[in-house]
Amino acid sequence: MTPRVAAGIGDRLLDRALATAAGRAGAPGRIRFTELQLYYEMCRVLRPLHAVPRRLPLTPAPPVRYERFEEALRRHGAVPGLLASGPASASARAPREPSEPDLYDYGLPRLLVCQSRDVARMLLANDVHLEAACPVFAAGDLPLDPRLVTGLGRVDGAIVHVLHDASADGIALTARVRDAVPGVRVSSMGLVPRHATALHLISQRGPAPGPGPLALPAALEARERDWLAEGRFAEVESVPPARLLRTVLRLVRGPRTPGHSVWTGLRELRTAGFMTWPTNRPGDTRTTGDEPAPRDPVQG
Repeated sequence: MTPRVAAGIGDRLLDRALATAAGRAGAPGRIRFTELQLYYEMCRVLRPLHAVPRRLPLTPAPPVRYERFEEALRRHGAVPGLLASGPASASARAPREPSEPDLYDYGLPRLLVCQSRDVARMLLANDVHLEAACPVFAAGDLPLDPRLVTGLGRVDGAIVHVLHDASADGIALTARVRDAVPGVRVSSMGLVPRHATALHLISQRGPAPGPGPLALPAALEARERDWLAEGRFAEVESVPPARLLRTVLRLVRGPRTPGHSVWTGLRELRTAGFMTWPTNRPGDTRTTGDEPAPRDPVQG
């Protein structure tokens, strides 16, 4: 088999993998995704180690170079759901000034800062900021507008979530954000190495950090520190798009309140006091209206 024939077979395999990845990345519900998310989805198609049981910690290397992915993407043409990248999207990079200046006069209970600007764009494109009632910014937007910081300070328990890569620089971003919003609670949403190994995320290897101890949170385990010291990292975009959206919405919204039904509504009325639940005692023909309330309004 000649090298040209072998290359042609490889190209056909990558083309099929890309087509499958494009369908998976946008499912379910026409999710918008970035080019890097599509690349990692293609890696999972070619090497489906994400299906291995989670008790086996794995962070596999990419099975195909990014350059080969770009070649396959050019052959494929337009991909539904793929977000535009490059200079054409520059207008979406900076947050726009709101048309209603009094919006800055309200309290702001939560805010999300993403290490990757493309991840922030992806979340905005999928309306996470609307569903979670949470503004989304990129780390490149720091420092935040002082009016946003003031709005966070108006709400007790306000929180700034930080979404970062499993890397030494990514983990250090939380401290940077904490300095940018003094007096406001800052919480890391991840990733950290234990997330990457449990989810079997594709990881890559960069230059090892310089000599000296890494400034890492004490909560990291020794094996996580060793993983980072080797220069390894896993990007947020290596998380499947649908899973990323679900996780961000769940963590930003916080605990959900129980769903309302007819029966829960009746129970609430019984414990709300008089004027809401009519009570009749034996021999008492009164129901509701202007009559004096019974002595024990919650017993009926």
